[in-house]
Amino acid sequence: MPKKAQVKWEQSILMGEVSMIKYLLATATIMGLATSAHADVVVMSWGGDYGAGQVAAFNRPFTEETGIKSSMVDSDNPTALIKSMVEANNVTVDVVEVEYPDAVRGCDEGLLEPIDPAILPAAPDGTPAEDDFMSGAISECGVATVVYSWVYAYDNKKFPEGPTTIADFFDTKKFPGKRALRKQPKFALEMALMADGVPAADVYKVLGTPEGVDRAFAKLDTVKGDLVWYQANAEAARLLADGEVVMSSGSGNRFFNAAVAEGKPFTTVWDGQIYDFAMFVIPKGAPHLDDAKKYLAFATDTKQLARMATELPFGPARKSSVPLVHFFKDGKTDIRPHMPTNPDNLKNAVSVSSEFWGDHEAELTERFNTWLATN
Repeated sequence: MPKKAQVKWEQSILMGEVSMIKYLLATATIMGLATSAHADVVVMSWGGDYGAGQVAAFNRPFTEETGIKSSMVDSDNPTALIKSMVEANNVTVDVVEVEYPDAVRGCDEGLLEPIDPAILPAAPDGTPAEDDFMSGAISECGVATVVYSWVYAYDNKKFPEGPTTIADFFDTKKFPGKRALRKQPKFALEMALMADGVPAADVYKVLGTPEGVDRAFAKLDTVKGDLVWYQANAEAARLLADGEVVMSSGSGNRFFNAAVAEGKPFTTVWDGQIYDFAMFVIPKGAPHLDDAKKYLAFATDTKQLARMATELPFGPARKSSVPLVHFFKDGKTDIRPHMPTNPDNLKNAVSVSSEFWGDHEAELTERFNTWLATN
């Protein structure tokens, strides 16, 4: 990994460090939960509906099929706990879900076990796992579980006939009104370049040049006066629902949930989607390494990833899982058109480059903040 990309793991830890007291309390809690469940495999994830979905899709079927018990514990910052546990030589979890960049950093820092792709089951038709997973979904120390996407949605009561493309987000003449973007350069710059005609496959190549950066900011200039900025992800759907904007960029699952669960008049535009992976990793020194590998292989097979996609509106990381998914967990909503991994939604899509942002995030954030401050 390039030197600039050696973003220290400590940056993911609130206030710079996790105190020993907090670490001991956290590990004691995890050990207590594991002991009470008599679990052989302890999985750490994000909790809430997401963790519940993983228990339904992964943990229960794993125990039923293998006889190996498992439990799920929650953390709002798994990467911080992994580092603390490994450095203290007191690892109490076996499998952890992290964001893709943290899987890469943790592997570089020797905090994670390497994963041999050979342990992953082939697709039902015999396609090897390495060919069945989406490009980039298997790293040296991580295997993707779901694909989450960055898209934009609009109020279809205001625009019954569209918009339909990423360029339409920037077309204030055809589609007048305020637009919402998250207050960060990541995603905004990629969207701007695609809207300006850069093919999805070339976005990071172009953005890696001074001319490309200038081009992205020039495109953002065309809508600067019509932008509403937000920071918390939940604001994307709220701004649209409250009528403060006519279209908003954000996580695709939030727009889906608002439309299905709350009946909001949202339509998602998949053209120009930007997607990334959530990854299962195994901490170095996991107490049940062999069973952890069995769990990881089981949870990321075709059937289980398809099942996870019915629990939550994320895409499975395997191509062979997509045809197995039909209805959302409500039993009536066809979830296929709403998945990031639907082939139609991948026609003009960008896979987030963690390497690019590791190299350039600091300088682009500085320029972005300067751009925001100017008229």
